[in-house]
Amino acid sequence: MKKRSLQEPTSLILCAVADRPRHGYAITQEVKTISDGRVTLRTGTLYSALQRLLEDGQIQVHSEETVGGRARRTYALTPQGRATLAAEAERLRATAAEAERRLGAHRPGPRGATA
Repeated sequence: MKKRSLQEPTSLILCAVADRPRHGYAITQEVKTISDGRVTLRTGTLYSALQRLLEDGQIQVHSEETVGGRARRTYALTPQGRATLAAEAERLRATAAEAERRLGAHRPGPRGATA
């Protein structure tokens, strides 16, 4: 049985921590950058997703510090999370390639040309 594809916010969070550990606010900013401003994670959405990803072993707490009297955790991708993100990237590549193939089959020819 194949695993389900990731929801977009989840794949964006994994992508955001793939190159280096980040804390919550930095993750939201990175997701906004990666998605070209299309996806803005709300705090509740972010932290519930982070908790789920922690429980699933996709990410881990990299460090914890106190900043301004508040705990700040940074999160990093685990080897399992890296494999999950790589599989998702491959799935998206295959889907995009198939879409392009099908669109290419139906491109109109030069003006005035007949088939």
